[in-house]
Amino acid sequence: MKNKLIPVLLASSLCVVTLTASAATTVTIGTVNNGDMVRMQSLSSAFEKAYPEIKLEWVVLEENVLRQRLTTDIATKGGQFDVMTIGMYEAPIWGEKGWLTAMDNLPAEYDEADIFPAVSGGLSSEGTLYALPFYAESSMTYYRKDLFEKAGLAMPDQPTWDQMKSFAKALHKPEQGQYGICLRGKAGWGENMALMTTMANSFGARWFDENWKPEFDGEEWKNAVSFYVDLLGNYGPPGASSNGFNENLALFNSGKCGMWVDATVAGAFVTDDSQSNVSDQVGFSLAPQQVTTKGAGWLWSWALAVPVSSDAKEAAKTFAMWATSKEYSQLVAETSGIENVPPGTRASTYNNADYMAAAPFAARTLESMNRADANDSTLKPSPYVGVQFAAIPEFQSIATQVGKMVSGALAGSMTVDEALESSQRISTREMKRARYYDKK
Repeated sequence: MKNKLIPVLLASSLCVVTLTASAATTVTIGTVNNGDMVRMQSLSSAFEKAYPEIKLEWVVLEENVLRQRLTTDIATKGGQFDVMTIGMYEAPIWGEKGWLTAMDNLPAEYDEADIFPAVSGGLSSEGTLYALPFYAESSMTYYRKDLFEKAGLAMPDQPTWDQMKSFAKALHKPEQGQYGICLRGKAGWGENMALMTTMANSFGARWFDENWKPEFDGEEWKNAVSFYVDLLGNYGPPGASSNGFNENLALFNSGKCGMWVDATVAGAFVTDDSQSNVSDQVGFSLAPQQVTTKGAGWLWSWALAVPVSSDAKEAAKTFAMWATSKEYSQLVAETSGIENVPPGTRASTYNNADYMAAAPFAARTLESMNRADANDSTLKPSPYVGVQFAAIPEFQSIATQVGKMVSGALAGSMTVDEALESSQRISTREMKRARYYDKK
């Protein structure tokens, strides 16, 4: 049984709330099984020591499963979770619906102004912050400097996808367990469609035209998906349609990928010699472009939110503030090394000369995030906000289904044309149901 809370005082330097209760208040945290969140769980004993009146329970899930569980719980007001790990897609939509507790009245010591405006803005609706950013990211190109040198190749500051294909061909040596390129193939709106949408953006595509009509029947989407299927099919690892972020990270760290395009947050993992066999051979470039640089690199934040259905809101907010604070970053620096501080959220991190010196990926991460523009991510004008997603409630359902189609084309269970025809039909039906335009 969770106890009711009385606002008083938060221990340490963050003065917000403490709890008076006869027994510990339980806070249930739903989070994704990415490395930074696994570290957060491992360090949570420090939180419980500082706040013995709060007991933490963890539900750590694979990304697609987590999204489904959290979405179901929040929509039904199930109250299963007190802290939800969500992102720039969910936070403003769920906040506007009244499903999330506003993250207002933060103490001066939290230093909300230190958070990058693009990050806090992406987690807000109508100027109200609904989730505190744990880390933030764009996407970039990771490549093996040793393999490039051996093959006589030079990686540009921002390659084109055509160049990436020629590099992948030169590096692909499957008989040696070395694959030219690794990319997300696992179906999911936040898995393969995050990568696929940025690729499509760079090919000049968009999810919807200015009248909210889906555009999967257009030349741009066909060019992008055909290129993706051909690239991974010829120069990627076997079973690429099953690989998401964590699977590709493992492949890259084991030395099996010549190149990998994915989240900038992976920088700390691919350069960690305790995790990566190639830590001293990793180079960093911007995410590839093609006919445009717009929307080539995504913009995202994994953040901690408190649903209104929680009966431990104050305790949950206390934890969310602790895990996203400067103090937490200092704890990570002391226990895991400064290069492992959660990236992408605070200006002070990138103003720290020690961090910039210790993290070879930091400058490229910052550049990638600064280039990403959620309000101008497509070559042709689009009606939606978001780089690798469209910030409308219907997107999650549509993109989940489209992701299955694209993954099916990659796996060879359908043609690219069939995948795009199905995607156009599915998305048109959903947009008509939602009455974005008159049925015709």
